[in-house]
Amino acid sequence: MTAKKSLADFIHAARAEVPEVDCETVQGWLEMGDDVLIVDVRQARDYEAGRLPGAVHAPRDHLEALADPNYLRSHPELARAHSRRVLLYCDSGTRSLLAARTLRDMGFLEVYNLSGGYHVWEAEDLPTHSGPPDTTSEG
Repeated sequence: MTAKKSLADFIHAARAEVPEVDCETVQGWLEMGDDVLIVDVRQARDYEAGRLPGAVHAPRDHLEALADPNYLRSHPELARAHSRRVLLYCDSGTRSLLAARTLRDMGFLEVYNLSGGYHVWEAEDLPTHSGPPDTTSEG
């Protein structure tokens, strides 16, 4: 019989596999123009209320489908990002940590989680965008 796992067990396992980066590191990537796909895994209302610059939206509850290039309605940029640097975030960093582990399981090679999530990004008064996505600049 397999032992039951708790949320804490899943978080602990994900932390062992997924590197977490701080806001300063991400800001450096953005300032240097590094090739990084930033993925917001929150719900649409949160994404539209405020997000990291250039972030694409892939809600956690649809992530596997959106990241699968064989799925008819996959996200065009995310589904092709298996060899790109991918940064995920949510409000606090927990959902995105679990989502990042899922992407690693799906064969994504370089996946990171934003430590502390959007709340920390916003608290540090870093640049954000709001409103519906601009399809010309945010994919």
